[in-house]
Amino acid sequence: MAAARGFGPERDAEPAKEARVVGSELVDTYTVYIIQITNGSHEWTVKHRYSDFHELHEKLVAEKKIDKNLLPPKKIIGKNSRSLVEKREKDLEVYLQTLLAAFPGVAPRVLAHFLHFHFYEVNGITAALAEELYEKGEQLLGAGEVFVIGPLQLYAVTEQLQQGKPTCASGDAKTDLGHILDFTCRLKYLKVSGTEGPCGTSNIQEQLLPFDLSIFKSLHQVEISHCDARHIRGLVASKPTLATLSIRFSATSMKEVLVPEASEFDGWEPEGAAFEGPVTAIIPTWQALTTLDLSHNSISKIDESVKLIPKIEFLDLSHNGVLAVDNLQHLYNLVHLDLSYNKLSSLEGVHTKLGNIKTLNLAGNLLEHLSGLHKLYSLVNLDLSYNRIEQVAAPQGDLRALGLLGLPSSISRGQKEWHLCLADRGGPEHRWSVLTQF
Repeated sequence: MAAARGFGPERDAEPAKEARVVGSELVDTYTVYIIQITNGSHEWTVKHRYSDFHELHEKLVAEKKIDKNLLPPKKIIGKNSRSLVEKREKDLEVYLQTLLAAFPGVAPRVLAHFLHFHFYEVNGITAALAEELYEKGEQLLGAGEVFVIGPLQLYAVTEQLQQGKPTCASGDAKTDLGHILDFTCRLKYLKVSGTEGPCGTSNIQEQLLPFDLSIFKSLHQVEISHCDARHIRGLVASKPTLATLSIRFSATSMKEVLVPEASEFDGWEPEGAAFEGPVTAIIPTWQALTTLDLSHNSISKIDESVKLIPKIEFLDLSHNGVLAVDNLQHLYNLVHLDLSYNKLSSLEGVHTKLGNIKTLNLAGNLLEHLSGLHKLYSLVNLDLSYNRIEQVAAPQGDLRALGLLGLPSSISRGQKEWHLCLADRGGPEHRWSVLTQF
């Protein structure tokens, strides 16, 4: 697995690039050469036939005036013989190494594309992204569409900025880094989607790469998946504008997302809060955030970082490992909560933390009874399907507004009768229960 360099003001010298021809294979009637490129800890493979090398060479001779005799010559007779192929593998490797030595900084565009630098190498990735945004950036911003980008691209931009190089090292104005920075300053809707396992033909695990989102200045909506939340920096820079945030398959705690700087302080409190005792930091709140989706992560606790999201109305923590309903009393505006498919076994005292809740999804937990749901006077929709509830006592308190339940039988309380209507939704295992008062 390729190790990623961390954040920091200083950067080592850019690693030397190497290209080795590690083998070949016969495809139909021609030979394809397998090239392994190494750039620091990152490696990837590219496949080319001899005619591709010849085309590359002609362009470099015309554009960069390299020696026209540098490329080993064509062979017509016996071109696929084992002895010729083995000799050509060695000669082509020398050819590529000579080219990389001739262009130690930014490789010419034609060579960069030949070696797939635009997929896997920092300069190549940023140049390709800059050119794309030069051509389509204004159109994308005008349409208000979600812009999708990978962690590897963001890693490359972060690295390029921290190397302190000129923004247009290649000399081609279309590849100027400024096109990226101008676009990211104005973008409102962003999606960062990583991949599981190695990226393409490389050893790069892009879900583990660090990247910085502080280049985005106007984000209203962000969706991140399959990234390591511990390696994401700069998201907090979007606190003034961000209204909707979704981070899935990425986090092990809420703190990693909402207050990544917490580890730097012994004690912290949200801005504007009254506090007692020593405080080493005052943390600004996410003042515009109303919707937070942290489903499908490995979160086991609703920690005190929720104090930083006081305006949250919709909170999705489904498909995690949450054990208890904690700290939600700080969310006075919370009306929709999804805690389905967690590890909740008790709801004792939950009414003291969810006073204004209207929709509550508790499906797929470990609940055995309804104790704790009384006094949720604002509750309209409740899902308790796929729990361990076998016998249902009547809910305590006034729940006349209640809409949906996933319960197995009818319930009664005193002289009031309640009827549980089961609506079949594709078989007994998918039944919903609608609670109505007679």
